[in-house]
Amino acid sequence: MKILKNSLYKIDNKYLKVQKTKDSNLFEERDFEISSEIDKKTPEEIFHQSYLIIRKKLMEELLTNLKNCNPRFFENLVVELLVSLGYGGSFSEAGLAIGRSGDEGIDGIIKEDILGLDVLYIQAKKWEGTIGRPEIQKFAGALHGQRSKKGIFIATGTFSTEAKEYVSKIESKIVLIDGKQLTEYMIDNNIGVIPGKTYNIKKIDTDYFEDNQ
Repeated sequence: MKILKNSLYKIDNKYLKVQKTKDSNLFEERDFEISSEIDKKTPEEIFHQSYLIIRKKLMEELLTNLKNCNPRFFENLVVELLVSLGYGGSFSEAGLAIGRSGDEGIDGIIKEDILGLDVLYIQAKKWEGTIGRPEIQKFAGALHGQRSKKGIFIATGTFSTEAKEYVSKIESKIVLIDGKQLTEYMIDNNIGVIPGKTYNIKKIDTDYFEDNQ
């Protein structure tokens, strides 16, 4: 289009050479802009931003693996996660409750603390897409049938706004853990992931030099 606007009837080596120079200048200007943006940030800020990018990529990979795993493996993973968060006492004790076919949509039961003073009812679902209010209402009804007011609904999908608003208004305490939050917990508790490279960032010990100034 630029050639037509300039009323050029011939594209020769001279034109191409000039155009290449213009394009090169554009790339150099863009590179300068990117470099300037980076120069405005401290090394720690750049490092943290890079870490967040790596973490986000890991979360996406974890979620893909969760959606592809079999239901029994997913149930065991949920048990391992909840135990690592302080529920259920030990994995063996918690595992005895999970996996039993419950009534009205309850997948399992786990101790709220190591003493077992109270229990939590669990719904663990591999779910594509958005989970709406009706599914949460069914779970709330199941809790009521068990005379319980505490439950955890864990899913690989997401929860609709209506579902979140519903649990905020009802008497029962239901915690919703979607796929994103699930992968966050897995990373923070080293479930399904292994450490990669470690960078130990150090800074000046001002107390060390204080008496020598």
